[in-house]
Amino acid sequence: MKVLYFAWVRERVGRAEETVEPPASVRTVADLVQWLAARGEEYAHAFASPKTIRAAIDHAHVRPDAAIAGAREIAFFPPMTGG
Repeated sequence: MKVLYFAWVRERVGRAEETVEPPASVRTVADLVQWLAARGEEYAHAFASPKTIRAAIDHAHVRPDAAIAGAREIAFFPPMTGG
């Protein structure tokens, strides 16, 4: 699946996107965040406060308990402000 990173998440990870193949035990967005955080120091820094990061699966905002099975694209970004 393709994983996209935006704003300070992208800056901390050091890339805008990548293709990953998480293990079968990674079933939800929260599982994916935990798996990504274990991939290295830059990921651990980016996902140090998972409650502050938002996610979207195939362009639809989702909660951390959302299943990732069948997802083509998952995006991570900080909370957005409007005005």
